[in-house]
Amino acid sequence: MVPSAEPESSARLDAARALKTSLEKTPFHLVEHREQFDAKQALSANDANTLYEGRTGLTDPALVAVEVAAQISFLRKLKFQYREQKAKDQYIKTIVSDDAQLITADDNEQLHAANEQKKQALKIAKSQLAEKYDDIRTLAPLVEQDYNKAKALTQEAASLADKILDARLTLTRLRQAHPPPRLTVASATAQLDGQVAEMQTLDEALQEVTARVEQVKERVKDGAREVERLRMQRAELEKQVKAGKDEVEDGRVAGLYDWFTASLALNRRLAALDSYHQASENELHLSYTVRRPAHSGRTIRRVLIKLLFVPNTRRLADAQIDGLEQDLGDLVGAHVQGNDVPGLITAVLMRARAEG
Repeated sequence: MVPSAEPESSARLDAARALKTSLEKTPFHLVEHREQFDAKQALSANDANTLYEGRTGLTDPALVAVEVAAQISFLRKLKFQYREQKAKDQYIKTIVSDDAQLITADDNEQLHAANEQKKQALKIAKSQLAEKYDDIRTLAPLVEQDYNKAKALTQEAASLADKILDARLTLTRLRQAHPPPRLTVASATAQLDGQVAEMQTLDEALQEVTARVEQVKERVKDGAREVERLRMQRAELEKQVKAGKDEVEDGRVAGLYDWFTASLALNRRLAALDSYHQASENELHLSYTVRRPAHSGRTIRRVLIKLLFVPNTRRLADAQIDGLEQDLGDLVGAHVQGNDVPGLITAVLMRARAEG
């Protein structure tokens, strides 16, 4: 498409250059005349007479009007004196001459008709001259506007010609910098579609990574809380060990106590037991931290199991489960009937891990 449009753009560029050349060669002289008028307009009334002393140019129209009115008045007086002298001369010649020329009424009528014709012609000439002056006053601003417009268009055409040359030079450089084969509209569209699909894929991957980061942050927070709890527990145990060392003389007691404490902590970790609390003589509260698969929304769930025993016996009377959405009445009833506390806890924890 670009090579087919080059001849047309070249023709337009040549036409613009020809128009610019013709406008520059045409002698309008509008600017020069305006400058001369401004220069002559600065003259005072006393300096107006200098225009007629061997000098030509423009001056204030008011002064010219006054001068013209004075000349017309002088010429009218001169014409009147001429006619008076001519009439006197003809009168004297008529009286003195032997062959006096007879002036009849027809002669006067002819002279009057000729005078009226001349007046009519003079009136028509004056009206035409006034129309010409009006046309000049009306058309002069329009001509100046057209001249300014043509000058602006010429400058714009020259600027556009320079821009066209710069664009052609840039296009030539781009063609040299990027040799064929170049991208077409179809290939560019296909590449854009591929990039959009890739960006969508990367966006989804970013969302997944962000979700994993949030999960890791939650795990880190839980781990920090667990570490703080273990630190406090360790400090308490160290106090108890120190007190036990002071009370017991046998050195093996400390080693056995450490082994028992480690075994108990390992058992609690394997069973996911978080904490336990004896609410009363026959009521025990067990709190478990259950970790579920990563694909679910919440990876950590806390399950509270309340065990109620028959007073003064080890028989399970009832159990309450908090932290699970499903109903475990049948499960609790079966294990209560069989007095199977470990089985109940194991079944509840399996249900908690399997729950989505």
